Amino acid sequence: MKSPLWRCLAVVVLLELPAPAAEEVINLGTRRELFVDGFLVDRMQGLQFRLHPPCETGVALRFDQPWEGRTSAYVTVLKDGSKYRMYYRASGQKGTPKREFTCVAESSDGVHWTKPRLGLHAYGKHPRTNIILATSGAEGTHNFTPFVDRNPQASPQQRYKALGGVPPRAFVSADGIHWKLLHPRPVLTQGAFDSQNLAFWDPNRRCYVAYFRVFRRGVRAVATATSQDFIHWSKPQPVQMQQAPGEHFYTNAVQVYFRAPHIYLAFPKRYFPGRQKLPKHPYRGISDGAFLTSRDGVHFQRTFSQAFLRPGPDPRNWGDRSNMIAWGLVPTGRRKMSLYFSRHYRFDSAHIARAEYVVDRLASLHAGAQAGWVLTPPLRFAGGELRLNYSTSAFGSVKIEVLSAQGEPLPGFSGSEAPELFGDGVDQRYPMDFSPLVGKVVRLRIVLQDADLFSLRFVR
Repeated sequence: MKSPLWRCLAVVVLLELPAPAAEEVINLGTRRELFVDGFLVDRMQGLQFRLHPPCETGVALRFDQPWEGRTSAYVTVLKDGSKYRMYYRASGQKGTPKREFTCVAESSDGVHWTKPRLGLHAYGKHPRTNIILATSGAEGTHNFTPFVDRNPQASPQQRYKALGGVPPRAFVSADGIHWKLLHPRPVLTQGAFDSQNLAFWDPNRRCYVAYFRVFRRGVRAVATATSQDFIHWSKPQPVQMQQAPGEHFYTNAVQVYFRAPHIYLAFPKRYFPGRQKLPKHPYRGISDGAFLTSRDGVHFQRTFSQAFLRPGPDPRNWGDRSNMIAWGLVPTGRRKMSLYFSRHYRFDSAHIARAEYVVDRLASLHAGAQAGWVLTPPLRFAGGELRLNYSTSAFGSVKIEVLSAQGEPLPGFSGSEAPELFGDGVDQRYPMDFSPLVGKVVRLRIVLQDADLFSLRFVR
C-alpha cells in the first residue's frame, strides 16, 4: 500500500544560519557536503532550507512473540557486510513474570526481517527464542545498544561492542550474538542513563564516544564522553542541542552519516511529559522525532526547529513514548537508505516501522518557481568534476557559477557561461570542467529554480 500523502509532505523553513567566517577557507577536497546546515552558505537569496520528513513504508518488525511485548523499545539497526541486524529490548509481556530481554532480528536487505531461533535462552515453553541477553535490566537488558567497532586496532574477539544497563556496562562480542562483560563494573557513572545510551568509534576524533541521558534543571538532555579503551571514560560534558524551554530529548540517536562521516546526525525523540491526547490512556506524555546536525559531535545545529517525525493520524501513536527513531540510518539498496522508528508503544500492536530515502535526501536547499541563489564562503576543492544530488521540475534548473574569493566572476565560469542542468540524479556530473581551478581559492554561486539540491562533491 502506498503511504498517505500526509506522510510525505516536505517542510520548509528559512533561518539565518551561521557559516565559516569570511576569512576562513574551506578545504572541501573530495568529500561530500550535505545541505543540512549552513556550512556552505555565506549569503543566500530566494532559497530556503527544506526538511524532508520520513515517508513510512510499513511495518518492519512486530513485537508479537510471547517474550516480547507492548513496551519493547530502544532499537538499534546496523549493517555489517551483507548482513543487517536489529537489536531491541523485549518488555511488557502479558501475564507474569514480566522481564526485560535483549533480542535480535536479522535481514539480508534491511527490509524483510526474521527472528532467528538461537536456543541461547528459553522463555517458558519456548526453548528456542531470539533472546541473546537475559540479565536484569539494570545490568544490561534495559537499554542494550551495540555497534560494530570500526577501530582499526580492535581485536577480532571484540569487533562488536555495546553499552547496556543503568548505569552502563561495557559488553563485547566476536559475532554480535554471544556477549560477555568487558569490565565487572559500570564504565560510566555520572548521568541518569534511563534511556538508550549509545557509543561508537568516532573516525574523526579517533576514539570511542558515548552519548547518554542526563537531566538539566529537570529536563531530559544529552551528555557525551570519550574513551580510548572503552573502559575508562572522560568526564561527561553537555551536548549542545538548542533545546527549547521545557522540551525533553528522551533519546539521541547520534551517528556519523555513512556517506559523509565528517557530519554527525542526531534524531532525538522529543518528549512532552505534560501533554495527553488519549483521555483513557494510563500514562501522560507524547512524543515525536527531531533532526539535528553537527560538525564536531558536541555542538549540534538545529536548522529545523519543527518535528522531523510526527505521530500522524493513527491514535495509537499518540500514547506515551511512541515515535522513537531507532539508532541506525543504513543503506538498503542501490542509492537507497532506511530509517526505523517505533509505533504503537504500549499497545498490543507495538511494532517498528521503516521509512526509505534516496541517499542524502534528508534536507535540501530549495527554490520555488522564482530563481534564487546561494554564495559559498571561499573554498578549495581537489577534483575537476562536480557531482550533484539534485531534483528539478520539468521547468526547473541548477546552475553553478565560479567566482574569485573576492566575488568576481571568473572567465569561462561566469553565469552566462554556466550550463543549465535539469532532471533528477543522485550522483550527476555537472557539465563543466573544473580542472583549471583545482587547489585555487574560489567561491561557488549556486542558482536554483524550482529545484532541490541535497549534496555536492568534487571528484578526481
